[in-house]
This record gives sequence, structure tokens and C-alpha cells, in this order.
Amino acid sequence: MSVRRRTVLGAGLTVVPALTSGVAWAGGEGDDLRVTDPGAYVSFTGGAFSLVGAPVVVSAGDHPGVVRVAGDLRDDIERVTGVRPGSAVARFPVLVGTIGRSPLIDGLIDSGKLDVTGVRGRWETSLQTVVDHPMPGVERAFVIAGSDPRGTIFGAYDVSYGIGVSPWYWWDDVPPVHRDEVWVRAGRFTQGTPAVRYRGIFINDENPALGTWAPAHFGPGKAAGYPGGFNADFYARVFEVLLRLKGNYLWPAVWGRAFAEDDPENHRRASEYGVVMGTSHEAPMMRGIEEWNRHATAGRDPYGGTGEWSYRRNAQAIRAYWRAGIQRMVDQGFEGVVTLGMRGNGDTSLPDGDGIELMQEIIAAQRQIIEEVTGKPAAATPQVWTLYKEVQRYWDRGLRAPDDVTVVLTDDNWGNIRKHPAEARPGGYGLYYHFDYVGVGRNYKWVDTANLRNVWDQLHQAHAYGNHGLWVANVGDLKGNEAPTEFFLNYAWNPSGWPLERLKEWERRYARQNFGPEPGQAAEIASILAAYGSLQARRKPELLNRRITLADGKVVYDDQQSPYYFGHRELERVTREWQELGRRADRLARRLPAPVRDAWFELVGYEVTATANLYALREAEFTNLLYARQGRAATNDRAAEAEAALAKDFALADRFNSTVANGKWRGFQTQPHIDYGDVDRYGPNAGWQQPEKDNVALPDVLFPAVRRIEVPEAAELGVSVDGSEDAGEWWPGDGAVREASLAEFSPYQTRPQQYVEIFNRGRTPFEYRVECSVPWLLVDRPRGRVEQQVRLEVRVDWSRAPAGRSEGALTVSGAGTSVRVGCTAVNPPRRGLRGFVEAGGYVAIDAEHPDRAVGEWRRIDGIGRTGAGMTPWPVTGPRRTPGGSSSPRLEYEVSLLTGPGEVTVWAYVSPRNPALPTGGLRYAVSFDEAAPQAVDINVGADDGLMNTAWARNTSDNVNATATKHSVTKIGVHRLKFWMVDPTVVLQRLVIDTGGLPALYLGPLESRRL
Repeated sequence: MSVRRRTVLGAGLTVVPALTSGVAWAGGEGDDLRVTDPGAYVSFTGGAFSLVGAPVVVSAGDHPGVVRVAGDLRDDIERVTGVRPGSAVARFPVLVGTIGRSPLIDGLIDSGKLDVTGVRGRWETSLQTVVDHPMPGVERAFVIAGSDPRGTIFGAYDVSYGIGVSPWYWWDDVPPVHRDEVWVRAGRFTQGTPAVRYRGIFINDENPALGTWAPAHFGPGKAAGYPGGFNADFYARVFEVLLRLKGNYLWPAVWGRAFAEDDPENHRRASEYGVVMGTSHEAPMMRGIEEWNRHATAGRDPYGGTGEWSYRRNAQAIRAYWRAGIQRMVDQGFEGVVTLGMRGNGDTSLPDGDGIELMQEIIAAQRQIIEEVTGKPAAATPQVWTLYKEVQRYWDRGLRAPDDVTVVLTDDNWGNIRKHPAEARPGGYGLYYHFDYVGVGRNYKWVDTANLRNVWDQLHQAHAYGNHGLWVANVGDLKGNEAPTEFFLNYAWNPSGWPLERLKEWERRYARQNFGPEPGQAAEIASILAAYGSLQARRKPELLNRRITLADGKVVYDDQQSPYYFGHRELERVTREWQELGRRADRLARRLPAPVRDAWFELVGYEVTATANLYALREAEFTNLLYARQGRAATNDRAAEAEAALAKDFALADRFNSTVANGKWRGFQTQPHIDYGDVDRYGPNAGWQQPEKDNVALPDVLFPAVRRIEVPEAAELGVSVDGSEDAGEWWPGDGAVREASLAEFSPYQTRPQQYVEIFNRGRTPFEYRVECSVPWLLVDRPRGRVEQQVRLEVRVDWSRAPAGRSEGALTVSGAGTSVRVGCTAVNPPRRGLRGFVEAGGYVAIDAEHPDRAVGEWRRIDGIGRTGAGMTPWPVTGPRRTPGGSSSPRLEYEVSLLTGPGEVTVWAYVSPRNPALPTGGLRYAVSFDEAAPQAVDINVGADDGLMNTAWARNTSDNVNATATKHSVTKIGVHRLKFWMVDPTVVLQRLVIDTGGLPALYLGPLESRRL
């Protein structure tokens, strides 16, 4: 896999070369500098230098972050070996320092003992090497040298990673494996120069979890009247893990928090650690928006203005406010990237309107302030302009930032990038990406829901299109999003090191780093993580009580319905998949050594077990509501099951808060995730906002509420048939308007077996009997006793069924009542059938199973809601005109048994945005030799306005679009899916010949001959 080499010029900074797969990007051609994976030069069986007991030595005059990291390295060596290193030079020391800043390192270079070729002069690049006789009295030294202070810091932390200290050792209580021997191999090693210059995270949406825990654990904020602020001790832990992950940039927390005010030490601590500070897309000029909100009131502000966050009406005061932010940066001397532009207060659009002239005036004023305060050209100060939400419209209408400014492109809050670079510019581009979100269609902030395959696809596209200036991810509380955060920063460092083929290896590496090196165990953990990501990709857990449908072309929300259907046992099947994953996680947890079980629960166990339990809760809840409408005797049992699942949810959170790590995380696991949509309880924003009142989160309750009924004494027969539950039908129930009938039987069906459910509407058991009108119908238990209910599977004996279409019936009798259930069997001729065969009025095809692929396509396993996805390759390819013999396409052979007539083809594609300058995002479909029909998947959806069409696609995590086709005969046909635009990811194709049922995921894949 190769991507085009590009260069990106940072704001007033040196050229940063992009990476090309397989190319060492640090070190000259022919030298002996080896680019390695993190820590790959460490051995536990022998080598050139032993780290056990070796003192870690650093020059006092080096950067404070380097002096500090030397202490961390001593701590890490002690954690692993049990031996505390000293800090004075000895015969076998570890020497840590920055080229051009450390007398220790510069002395080695000047004496010819240390070769820094390929490292000196680069950005954040480190060297690890063993040097013989580097100085008098030293026999051999292990040298960690950096091209700049962060290069040294990253080099030291890379050693920590190599010896087995997880970056998450503190945040997730990960104990390292004890080692009696720890060695460094001979050679010159580096991890290269990062592909993305600034790589960071955004602590955001931090209430209630982090906002409850952090002030309690580290102490309150130091701004008078704002005890919920985050202090420097908290941020020190954030800075450390960020640097251990080779990140260098932070947007600090903003929910009622002001970084500079909550602790006067915060900026100094960032400088001490070597972290670059920024502010979010809504907070320009190095000032968090809360700094304005705390001091501006209606009619006044500290700058002599009206208190309005309006540039039209309060420009002089706002400019003074901005000037103070830049002055603080200069006075305190911290490293920062300045956000330009202006948005409305509270993550909204400007109250002044979105005129281009106004935004030009704002940016010009900001850059003038930067020049006046710093005394330097504006280009000497790194700046970004983030095209978040409505701000992208300025760009689309032609407004361009000054050339030296990095333009940060964004995703749509749901992990789908909105725009890729289309024109070269000196300041380059950046990316703002989300693993957490607050807003429409609904918040997701409880547990990690990122599918790494989807993340990889989007980051790969950003890299391929030349986006390398600044990447930042909204990580919410940080804790809970460890895996996607680490992957994001790993990928930003070295995109070419993590091609699609190595994703499983990344997951195995993550498992080894946190739970031990045993290969079989790491492979199983990696498999659990991959399965977890794929299952979460179906739907965010917060959305498990919202069904989204179309009525007369309009999107309709129902916040008291499961998105999954009872038909085809869909709700049952997805719940069983989660429960099986939960059992796998529990089995593995029992095999883990006791010291790592807290880490397991924090990093994997809680999110898997709690989500599996939530699915069980929702299944019991919605089954209860169905049963209550039908008057079933089992109704109250399902209510009890839902309530027990709620109690288990609380118990899992309590274990996290009270038991794990001896209560270290008390108050953290407090994020509500069940009561979304409860308008009566907490108001009109309930459809998207977390359960809260007066900005304080509410404990979860069951919503919709379960129902209990009075069950009469006398037995009463009720019958439900497979597929009738979603319509609320049962027999002989009140209001039944049609005869009970089962879905069509076919020898080629792959759907779950049809069934009849006999239920009791009373407390007294009764005997039942089922009689078949034809000999080819089979019922697994034709006689028996009903306490509450019995499910009977119905099958067809195809050796006895007539050819063609046949009708039959079941008669269900019990408690003095009978119900007739119609059955239809379709037994087509087998001769000549090929490919995917129609059954039940549809053909369902998973995209990864084409009969023929023309052009280059890439299969991305696990990216879809039900499996793999197929995407044209490379992602930087041009738009194509469909229809030619060499036009890229996927071909699927199908056998249609209905027709001739019109069929509908549904294409399930990932909900991507029109990120390319060609406009739109298109594919095309055709049958046989017919002309392809092109489809723009984003018609009606607006990711800038975040309208309901867009929200439907992102909430459902699929964009399903349809084309209609005339089929002139029954039999074998060739369905063709044509590439028009790159970046389209096809998940499934479903042909509706007249019987396609309403399902969230669509039917199981059809049988293939």
C-alpha cells in the first residue's frame, strides 16, 4: 500500500514530509539508523546494555520536560525490575538529553562518540543507541537523544513502552510484567519523525463523569466560586499520558471550566511537561469561552463593553479580551497554537450572521493583535482556523484563511470526514475528529463506541489527501476511550506503519501492553476488542430506544421503540451476539492474573459487560411492552428482567466506582445512558441531551417504563406468529384484521426458522395441540402444555412438498379456542439456479462476496454493521463514469424467482460525506447490460445543518439508498455495483422483489449456489 508523497508547511514552521509505505523517513540513505516500532530494540533475554539498576542521568540545564521524564524513566525501570536506578554517572549509565541543549549529549557529539545523523534538525525525533566508552569512567552507556526536547521526551517514553510500562499504567491501573533481565540491543534506533506535526486530544463533554471524579480526586479548582475546575495536578496526569502516546497538543476541558483560571499553575505545568496548548474551535485567541462567560453579564463586561459575545455590537471589548489572551501567552512563555475565527457562545453559529466580510474582518483583527502583542509577523505564531459545523460554509463560499494558517477540517461528529484538502496551501491542513459527542441526533459519551476499522479508513483518507498539519480528537473524558485515542495518536505519528493489514496486530499489541505478553491470551483479547468495535458500530448504546423511520418522505423518531425488530428474531439475535461476547470476556477475565483484573475491567471488561447487559435490558423492556399489549402471562416476568438488568447496570458502575483500584475512580462511572428521550422527566431536549436538570446529570431510570398487568386466573389461548409482533398482531386478539400467517417458506431461505408462539393470557396452565393440514408441514412439538408460553418452530419437508407454490395451514388449539395459521411454501425448480438465490421475496448480499471485481477494490473487514465493506482503491482515485467495459465495478450473480417486473435495489453504504471537490458522493447500479443508474447518497442530508436526514444516516450508521429496475425474466441475472466516486464504502446490497421485511440490519445474507 502506497500513498502519494506530499509536503505540508506548518504555520511559520519547517517542511514536514508525509510518509510513504515502507520508506524510512528518518535517517539518510545508506546510514545505519533503523526505524523501529516502539520499543522494538528492547530484549528480555540478552543484548548490549542492561537496564537493571542502570542510573538515568540528565543535564540539569536541559528542558524541564526532559529533566522530568528522566525521573519517569527511573520510576518505570523500578516498576519493571524492582531495582531503583540512581541519577549519577556510573560505569553503565543511561544518558538522556536534547541535541543542542544538553551539555552531556553535545559533548558526546563533539567527541565523535555519538552519531546523530538522521536525527539532528528534525521535528520531535529521537535516537536510542548503545555507545562504548562515551566518556572517562564510563565503560558503556545507553543514550537517548532527541532532536528537540519533545524528541527526547518521546525517546525516553519509548524505552518505557519497550520495557513493558503501558501508557495507561496510571489511568487504568495497568501493572507491568516483572522482569529480572531488561536489555537494549546494539544499533542505532529511532521511531522516525511524526507525519502529523501537532497530534492531540480534546477533553470535552466531561460532565458528569470526569467532572465529578477529578475535583474529588485531585482537589477543587482554584478559581473562587468554581470548585469544579480542573487543577494542575489533574492536567499533569493528562500531559503525561499524552506524551507517553507521542501526542504533543491539548485542547483543555471547557464545560464550565477555564484552563487559565481554574489553576494559575496550569499553563506553567504544560510548559514544564513540554505540551503545546490550544483552545477549541469555539474559543479563539488562547482564551476558553468560559473566561468570557464567568465575567461578562447582561449589559457589561470587564473590557468596558456590553457583555455581548457579538463582534458587530461589542467589537472593542472582544478585541481587548482577545489581546489579553495573546499577552498571557507571551508573558507566560508557553507554547501554543492560536485558534482564529469566531463562533457563537455555546458551540453555536455566530449571532451576527455568517457574512464572509464579517469573518474576514474578525480574522484580520485577530492577526493584527498577534503581530502587535508578539512583535513578530503573524506567520511566526502557529494558528489554526477550524471549519467545524457551520464554519465550513465560509470555506465553501470562497473565504480562505491567510496562507500560513493551518485550516482544520472536521468530521461530522460521528466519525465521517466532511472535507479533504483540494488545494495546496503553505499552512497546510488539520483534522478534528470525534470519539465522543454532545448534540443531535443524540449524545454518545458513555463507553467507547469507535470501530477502529472505520477510524482507520477515515484517517487513511486524511493522510492520503495530504492532511498532516494538526490532528486533534475529541476524547470526552479520556478514560473510557483509551483504545481509539491510542490508535489515533499512533496513526498520526506513522500512518504508513499501520496499513489495513496490520490492524489485528495493533489490537494484539494493545492487548500485550496492558494485559501481558502471552500470545494466545493477547490474540483472544484482540478478537474481543475487534468484535466489540464491530457490534458497537451497529448503533450507539444511547440510541437503543430510538427507532427512525420514513413517513411520506419525512424522518420520524420514536423514542419508545427498539431500532431492532422482532421480525427475523433480529432483536433476539443481536442481543445473543452481545451476550456471547460478554461471556467470552468473562471467561477470559477469570483466566487473567489477579493483578491485572482491575485494568481489564477498566479497559475492556466494563464496556463489554455493561453494553451486553444494556442489550439484555432493552430486549426485556421492549418484549415486556409487547407482551403487555397482548395480555401475556409472561408480561410481569419481563418487567422484572428489565429491572434486574437496570440493577446490574448500577452494580457494574458501583464496582467501577467503589471496588476497582480500591475506590480510586469513585464518582467516575456516573454517565446516564438509558433514560434518553424522557421528555416528561427532563424537558424538550431529551431527544438528544443526556438526562439532566439544571445542568446536573440525573440517575437513569427505565425509559420507556415497563408495564405490569393483572393476569386473570382462567387460562386463555393467545397465538403470535413470527413477523406479527412488529405490527402488534396476535390471535384471536381484539382487532385482528387478517388471518394469522407465517412468512413464506423456501428451500433457499437463510432467515431464522419460522415459528408460532402459543401464550397464556391467564394463570392456569392449559394443554395445546397443533394439527397440520398438509403432510409437508412439520411442527417440532405438536402437543404439550403451556404454563406461560411455548415457541414452536415450523418447517417444511421439501422431499414431500409439491413443486411450485403450495398452501397449507396449522390449527392451534388450546383452552377451548382454536387459531388457524396459514403457511405458504415456494419450491422452485433447482435446475439452472446460480449465485445468490431469491427466497421470501428478496435477495440479500454482503458486499465482500462479489463474483467478479473489475478494477482495484479493497475489502475492509468489520467496517460494516454486519461484516466487511468494499471500497474502490486507491481512495485518491478520480471520479469515474460508470458503464464501460473497464469501469470499476463489483458484479454479483443472482437468481430471481419473481418476475418479470420491477425490483428495488437497496445499497447499504457507510454514511460518508461529500468530502471531495467533485461535489456529491455517488455510486451506480445496473442489472445485466442495462445502463447504470447513478445515485448521490447525500441528497437531502446536510451535515452542516445537521438536519434529520443526516441524523438518520449517522444514528443508523448506514446510508441506505434505492434504485428501481425492470427485470424482463426470471432466472439468473448479474447485479453490478459501479464506482463513480472513491471513498464510498459498500456494506450490503438487497434486492426487493416484493417481500422485503422491515428490519434494522436487513435480512441475513441469501444462500449462494
